[in-house]
Amino acid sequence: MRLILASASPRRAEILRDAGIAFETCSVQVDESRLAGEASEAMVARIAASKTRAAAALFADTREHTIIVGADTTVVLGDEIFEKPRDVADARRMLSALSGKTHRVLTGVCVLRLPGGDVRTAVESTNVTFTPLTGEEIEAYAASGEPLDKAGAYAIQGFAGRWILRIEGCYFNVVGLPLARLCAMLRELGWEE
Repeated sequence: MRLILASASPRRAEILRDAGIAFETCSVQVDESRLAGEASEAMVARIAASKTRAAAALFADTREHTIIVGADTTVVLGDEIFEKPRDVADARRMLSALSGKTHRVLTGVCVLRLPGGDVRTAVESTNVTFTPLTGEEIEAYAASGEPLDKAGAYAIQGFAGRWILRIEGCYFNVVGLPLARLCAMLRELGWEE
């Protein structure tokens, strides 16, 4: 059975590769804007489903059993959603807000099987607690470039890992793809290793 990851994220691909899962990638472009009044859980589920459906459309004529996987990750602190920072100043703002606090990382995952269109969608949540950061640490990290393409302006698997005091939930979810949840969803659709 063919597995397609509808993502250009090197981190999501690395999670699958490191777990020994054979897959192909198919990068798709979808609107990732939050809808007015949309809850964070609904947003990541909707965007993950949009990515999955966009990729599935490219394989609509396949006769080979294929599963398409889409995902979207965001960071939530209180009622505020932190997506990817717009620039270094926005990264500084996010890191300052996360400093010394616990936030949630949400990843929406959608899997769709072709032919047939059987679909599963889930949202994984992980609590992450940061140590207090100094102004110098925030400035240096924001200027490093690492935070600029990461939801919440940090990479737990990168330099920012030194400031993570505790996580409650799936580590891989914080990186961008909740592996155990994904594997359970794949098995529901008949995927075998």
